[in-house]
Amino acid sequence: MPNKKISALEVAIQQVDLAAEMLNLESGICEMLKKPTKSLIVAVPIRRDNGEINVFTGIRVQHSKARGPYKGGIRYHPDVTLEEVTALAMWMTWKCAVADIPYGGAKGGIKCNPKELSIGELERLTRRYTTMILNIIGPYQDVPAPDVYTDAQTMAWIMDTYSQFKGYLVPEVVTGKPLHLQGSEGREAATARGLTYCIDEATKHLGMKLRNATVAVQGFGKVGWNAARILDDQGCKIIALSDSKGGIYNPKGINPTKVNEHKKKTDSVMDYKGCKNITNEELLETECDILIPAAMENQITKENAGNIKTHLLAEGANGPTTPEASKILAEKGIFMIPDILANSGGVTVSYFEWVQNLHREHWTKEEVHRKLKYKMVNAFKDVFDAMKEYETDMRNAAFTLGVGRVADSIKSLGLWP
Repeated sequence: MPNKKISALEVAIQQVDLAAEMLNLESGICEMLKKPTKSLIVAVPIRRDNGEINVFTGIRVQHSKARGPYKGGIRYHPDVTLEEVTALAMWMTWKCAVADIPYGGAKGGIKCNPKELSIGELERLTRRYTTMILNIIGPYQDVPAPDVYTDAQTMAWIMDTYSQFKGYLVPEVVTGKPLHLQGSEGREAATARGLTYCIDEATKHLGMKLRNATVAVQGFGKVGWNAARILDDQGCKIIALSDSKGGIYNPKGINPTKVNEHKKKTDSVMDYKGCKNITNEELLETECDILIPAAMENQITKENAGNIKTHLLAEGANGPTTPEASKILAEKGIFMIPDILANSGGVTVSYFEWVQNLHREHWTKEEVHRKLKYKMVNAFKDVFDAMKEYETDMRNAAFTLGVGRVADSIKSLGLWP
């Protein structure tokens, strides 16, 4: 009988249970942390370009507000489910806590295939969805952001729709907006840049050198592409890259900028000159100094974890490694920078954007980069110190730190009434 694939929500709940055990949390608080405060499912009807009416399912899950307003992206994807969105909202809570920014976690999504929708249809879908969640979002309540297959344009539509109802411009209702609509400098590559700051700190602790370190990146979207570009600029040797269709490998090194140009023309990194085509599975098992899974959830499992051949694994994606796989990697001595630390640069710069909007300020790119590096270095240090304190690995340390900070807030706030 084949092994049942563990869901993202089951993974998230297991992580809370483990952290609660290490923290010796009372059962009631543990149960609060495992359940979202609010889950909203809405039917989103729109009229298609051909005149037909289609109804899509929209979701917004608000997990915790113990440390501040809810914060989390909105994704458009055919596989969006309430379970998945709930897990992602929980991870956002811990991510914000680890990064030590004053937010709680949320996530949203619409079950659709955006590649089959026109720009006009996407705009109508976004504006309709926004009106249906209007009462539960707001600058001090819930601040959405882009996620899978949503972008700055999507956020502009949400901002405008919300502002139309309020009667005045409210840029701070969302982050990840276009720069000319009070978006933040440095937001586009923030997740990847934060990831590279963490990698830099990890190599110092491991006695590794970044220059000439071999790197394999699974996923060539915004995070994977920018991480590869930044690390290439720092002297790393990118030897493998992949997207949803497959990957490429060249032990002599690959220029990610030229691969990005190739992908724009062909819609895939595959068949890039001088490289061998490989599968995503083969990329993960490539021998390298640094492995960055920056694609989707559950890519490294107990089935392939034993074949991972890297010294440092930095999770650019959310939940790319299952709990069973994490144990195997730890036993192999692979140092892991877990997702809630490694990819928290995005939400950190989102926080910077929110602060700028609230004060009607605009910071320079250099100022944003400086502030981001400060936050990421401190977050890495906090998790590393927790790892030593609890005598565990970096993943358990990060969740213990994040869960602990949220639990402390809940204890101090108390229950009302």
